[in-house]
Amino acid sequence: MDTLSYKTVSANKATVDKQWILVNAEGETLGRLASKVAKILRGKYKTNFTPHVDCGDNVIVINAEKIQLTGNKWTDRNYLRYTGYPGGQRSINAGDLLAKHPERLIEKSVKGMLPKNRLGADLFRNLKVYAGAEHGHEAQKPKAINLNDYK
Repeated sequence: MDTLSYKTVSANKATVDKQWILVNAEGETLGRLASKVAKILRGKYKTNFTPHVDCGDNVIVINAEKIQLTGNKWTDRNYLRYTGYPGGQRSINAGDLLAKHPERLIEKSVKGMLPKNRLGADLFRNLKVYAGAEHGHEAQKPKAINLNDYK
């Protein structure tokens, strides 16, 4: 006889309900958008969240070129990369990165908020960022959401 009236639900690949979410980045602040998108990717808003399982949703971010930063961050924030050669460290500020590759600003911010392990790499593959309003995922029927509804 089972005496427990409830049990802890642990999600796995077979029981996860993944959806496609569409987020419009127009007029949003970069860090606030990135933290909410990272939580959605991780699945923290779901009732059956399990820390070691990819139980989050697939997220499509559009209008990445219309993201906002506060203060002097367009000129003061630097992003570093390394070419692999001696003396090959390169830096670019946020304004120049937005002009060249606007989707990379959001990608770098969200990736920094995900776990630094294989699960984080798998979760990052569920993020699709586009500079304009067009995206190639109409077949997945993404559900457009308002990020201000998420706490």
